[in-house]
Parts: sequence; C-alpha cells; structure tokens
Amino acid sequence: MEKNSRPPILLYTDGAASGNPGPGGYGAILRCAGREKELSGGFALTTNNRMELLAVIAGLEAIRWDGAVVDVWSDSTYVVKAVTEGWLETWVRTGFKKKKNQDLWLRYREAASRLTVRFHWIKGHAGHPENERCDALAVAARSLPSLPADPGYIADEANIFETEQ
Repeated sequence: MEKNSRPPILLYTDGAASGNPGPGGYGAILRCAGREKELSGGFALTTNNRMELLAVIAGLEAIRWDGAVVDVWSDSTYVVKAVTEGWLETWVRTGFKKKKNQDLWLRYREAASRLTVRFHWIKGHAGHPENERCDALAVAARSLPSLPADPGYIADEANIFETEQ
C-alpha cells in the first residue's frame, strides 16, 4: 500500500491530575483501519496540562508510519490552541521564556515532525465515548501505586524563581 493511500489514524487523548499539581495520568486511544491500541501512564507529581500534552505525545510516538495523517481529538484548549493558533511556534521563537512544559513541547515537535497532525477540540466530560475512555485510562494511571517522578515538572518548578539574564 502506498504511503498516500493509507487511511488516517485517529488519536483520542486525555490527561488528569488530582490536585493539579498532584498525581497525574494520561490516556490515549489510537485507531486505524479497524485496529485499536490503548496507551496510559502516570506520575507521582505533575500537572493536568503536562498529562494532556503527554497523552498526545505518547500517541504520536507510537505511530510507526512516517508521513501518516493523524487526527488528534483532545479536550485540552491548552494543547489544541498552542498548536492551531501558533502559540507553540511563538514560544519556540522566543526561547520559551517563562513558559512551562518546554521539555514536552520540544518532544511533541519531534514526534509531530514526521507526521501530518490535525487537531480537533472536543468538549470534555460530555459523553464522547473515546474521551470518556481516555479519561478513565488517565484516572486509573494516576491511581497506580509507586508512580515515578515527572522530571520535567520538577525541573519547571526548580526554575520558577530564576530571573532572565
């Protein structure tokens, strides 16, 4: 099958943090040509925005087809608008000054660079079956015992009081 004749991949995502910051998790569902894969993971201390973004990254990194068309469905206005309204490119151009989650945004750019990614915002907790399933995956992941530390969150917090030079 030629690269251009491949069907689009659907990626549904959600993130959750209890306490924000607090224990957090992400969930993602990948669908293509009748196949489905679920992904999830969590951290002991993180934020909801980090988990929303990590859900997208985990899904994109799991895709093996270079050049694949990926439709991402997310209830995160932070993630969707950062990409669709050009916030991310502005942050990159300005060196992420005073912006959180640089580690994940750079990882997102790397994962997305080999794909054609199209974002779609959906209302969260509104009965959308895939969004509800991703939420359940994220909540279950954040509830696991012995969650690892989120090094990116720790680094962001360590740098919160640094002054610009």
